[in-house]
Amino acid sequence: MRTFILLSTLSPQGVQTLRATPERLLEVNREVEALGGRVLDQWAVLGAYDFLSVVEAPDSAAITKITLELSARGSAHFETLPALDVDELIDLMAGFAEPPEVVG
Repeated sequence: MRTFILLSTLSPQGVQTLRATPERLLEVNREVEALGGRVLDQWAVLGAYDFLSVVEAPDSAAITKITLELSARGSAHFETLPALDVDELIDLMAGFAEPPEVVG
């Protein structure tokens, strides 16, 4: 499973839905699971985004399907960021060749 950060912003319709039924947030998390993902953590945030969610999905295609399905409802807009564990990044960087020496 891959990890993705979802930054979401509610539309006016989404704000109205959330005000009327706050538990809708938990229903969306179950829908993410039905679409093949899993919400690991979720926070309400202040600023340009309303929510930050850490989601696991099998791959980029799966998270794309999830965000397209959720976006199609018109209640939120999403920015999706693939996330790498720091240890995974270090392992990837170990495969890089040493940079050439600069002579000058």
